[in-house]
Amino acid sequence: MTNLSQFDSQPRSATDTHAITALCKAAGDPLRMQILKVLQQNAYGVLELCQVFDIRQPAMSHHLKILANSGLVATRREGTTIFYRRSETHPDPDLQPLHLCLFNSINEAALDPGLRNRLESINHERSAASVAFFNQNAERFEQNQDLIASWADYGDSVESFLDSSLTNTQSVLEIGPGYGQFLGKLSSRFDQVTALDNSAEMLERCRSSAKALGLDNINFKLGDTSLALNQQISSDCISLNMVLHHVATPSEIISDCAQLLSSGGVLLITDLCAHDQEWVKKACGDLWLGFEPQELTRWASSVELTEGNSLYLAQRNGFRIQLRQFLKS
Repeated sequence: MTNLSQFDSQPRSATDTHAITALCKAAGDPLRMQILKVLQQNAYGVLELCQVFDIRQPAMSHHLKILANSGLVATRREGTTIFYRRSETHPDPDLQPLHLCLFNSINEAALDPGLRNRLESINHERSAASVAFFNQNAERFEQNQDLIASWADYGDSVESFLDSSLTNTQSVLEIGPGYGQFLGKLSSRFDQVTALDNSAEMLERCRSSAKALGLDNINFKLGDTSLALNQQISSDCISLNMVLHHVATPSEIISDCAQLLSSGGVLLITDLCAHDQEWVKKACGDLWLGFEPQELTRWASSVELTEGNSLYLAQRNGFRIQLRQFLKS
């Protein structure tokens, strides 16, 4: 039996009805539905989406405009490129339950294998470009980072953040350790440290730095989080220190970290807040111009990580750094 109390006693207005119709019409197209699936956890530019779906730009732009006008996708300009991602909440509060129900259903749907393969190809191109940059600029890594924020500017805050987060200290995984500035602290606080990097040149420099400091409890591994998952490198703590803005799929990295964390473990993220300084892409190899804090919260929440403490640091050059803590129950 239908429970009439679930419904408003007053009929919805004509304007509300039109809004519902517009949202359903925007989603009620096979191609647009697949676009929303592709945008489930990552942002892509129009040319990348044209490559995924093998259609011309005018047609893709038409579909994206319909989705944007209906409140189903949001845009973000990074320099000359506009990236599209799903809008996690609809701007009309009355449509938010329908919006959420639609996305939950899309999340459960399967992605066409052909689309998945082309999507993986684009993500691989992004990753390869990042790895190539670091392999070619390993000797200038610290100099490049200093253009944004040097370890001396925020390292003490990161180390204090670590101290306030620790419960279990058996194992820690640092993804993208750079020159190893954080490894000394990690080595002194954990029994076993794993340093994971997908750049051979950067990993070798990190290894040399650790050797010079006499750090003997560090295991260096060349690869990414896929390698860590395959080798089941479970950790009590994972550090992502200025890494996410260099990776092709930030949300997937957070998802991998959630799987790698032991029960009661903590994920520590240090990264840039969203900014508009486009020059860092060429100078520092950045793929993303930072992140809104709520983006990190949403990605972590989607893999059942609970938000903990946060700290925000303003830099003299206009950048802001966010230190974030996420916990696994």
